[in-house]
Amino acid sequence: MRTTKRWEQQRWLLDAVIRTVGVDWDQGRSYYLQAPCGPDAGTDFQGIRTRVQRFDDIAREFIRAAERRERMAAAAEAAGHGVTAGENFYIASVLYGGAQWPIFENSAENLRLNGKKLECYGRYAERADHRIERVEIPFRDAQLPGWLHLPSGYAGGRVPCVLAVDGMDGFKEMMVSLHGDKLLSRALAVLALDGPGQGECTTRGVQVTGDNWLDVGRAVLPWVRSRPEIDPDRIAVYGISFGSYWATQLAASDDQLAGCAVALVCHEPGCRTIFETASPTFKLRFMYMAGYEDEIEFDRFAQSFSLQGIGARLRCPYLVVGGERDELSPIEHTYRLLQEVEAPKELVVYQGEKHGLNATTASLFGPDWASHLADWIGDRLWGRSEALSRHLFVDMTGMVHESTWDEVVAGRKTSGP
Repeated sequence: MRTTKRWEQQRWLLDAVIRTVGVDWDQGRSYYLQAPCGPDAGTDFQGIRTRVQRFDDIAREFIRAAERRERMAAAAEAAGHGVTAGENFYIASVLYGGAQWPIFENSAENLRLNGKKLECYGRYAERADHRIERVEIPFRDAQLPGWLHLPSGYAGGRVPCVLAVDGMDGFKEMMVSLHGDKLLSRALAVLALDGPGQGECTTRGVQVTGDNWLDVGRAVLPWVRSRPEIDPDRIAVYGISFGSYWATQLAASDDQLAGCAVALVCHEPGCRTIFETASPTFKLRFMYMAGYEDEIEFDRFAQSFSLQGIGARLRCPYLVVGGERDELSPIEHTYRLLQEVEAPKELVVYQGEKHGLNATTASLFGPDWASHLADWIGDRLWGRSEALSRHLFVDMTGMVHESTWDEVVAGRKTSGP
């Protein structure tokens, strides 16, 4: 049985914390699952937050909400209301994906939920306001599943594309918002991908290693460039949370990308903070993603996670957005990574912020980080401006302090005045 020492020792404490703090004890998971669904899903997620009182409640309550949404979708479909049906199928898909998160094995229930997630998303895709195609990309002796989204109104020709990579707790179905997606609304195609260790790949046994996202880049990027809808010279990569690690590797595998943008960083070599000092669920989840049962063996495996030398291989402009007090990956590791990068590089740091960039007035009053990232990608892909090397520090009042990397290296301007 997959377990860890801290999971066994702290399980009672974890349930006590959930009773006190709620389902978002480790990070704002219910909020970032809700975000792509839009405001109409607010009651679903608030109900989950109210009813979850311990870890074992999570899957049950997400399933309850997903089944309700699926019934609503079927009723709308029967009434001939295709738009409403599609919206409900989308929300149901994300809820089924949320129900999978606390299941750390390929059990019959996990596989059933994965099937429901895909079924509902497929039914949404048939009714979406833009073209969505289910894709399978050859990777070694397996296939990487994805959803290729083309911007609304696409009528032929080649368009720029963003390869979107979620984190260790996410899945491709939540990477493009139901309405008002930041990238699609900028007339960019999006390939939302499950790579090794993520989402659907876990149910297929396609496991993550410390460096196999380099091979993902070598497999996926030629496939993207071969698509008749995609401009092969205008492709960028976007990664969030642990996707900031994988997207950086992916970008380093190719010297023709227009840009790589990452946010909510996971750059610490060996991943000690996220696996040993954060909630024990992070480590247990990653052991499932990597196919390890034995904790000691996994600890040795975790030492293979490092971006040392990867920064020097980046040839495209590189944007990083993070919190000054990230509790899962201390920001100093991001600074060390960026010291290696010779390509144009931009680091945006929010004062006092944690991993989720939603804890202080820096993110509340300062530039919206997701919009800044989407604009930066759009500028790279549409050729509106040259990428700059700079350091931006957003203080608690929302004011942005800009400095050069020479000043950063000199140790003078890594924060506000």
